[in-house]
Amino acid sequence: MEHLGPDVPIHFSAFHPDYKMLDKPPTSPATLAMARKIAMKNGIRYAYTGNVQDEEGGSTYCHHCHEKLIGRDWYELSDWNVKADGVCRFCGAPCAGVFEAQPGHWGPRRAPVLLKHFRA
Repeated sequence: MEHLGPDVPIHFSAFHPDYKMLDKPPTSPATLAMARKIAMKNGIRYAYTGNVQDEEGGSTYCHHCHEKLIGRDWYELSDWNVKADGVCRFCGAPCAGVFEAQPGHWGPRRAPVLLKHFRA
């Protein structure tokens, strides 16, 4: 916060045990929510949780009126309340970022990767 300011987003992503780290526990959603809460309490406007089911922690809220600007639930968008000029549709406060008038349609697209196509 001190060096980057309140508008640089920060993401707290959950660890999931896999491959050679099966002996470590996954990050609990409560731990991520607590980290997000601490960041926001210290002035970070755009703190997010990731790699867990957490619509509140994955969504963007207006730093002025606290309305939900961009609702996210995994890869699905539920709300789009930021105008193309980057202001809150509710109160007109500027929101850091680059925006379009309407959201795109990304959805949950995972591309299969065949390791045989890559060299070591």
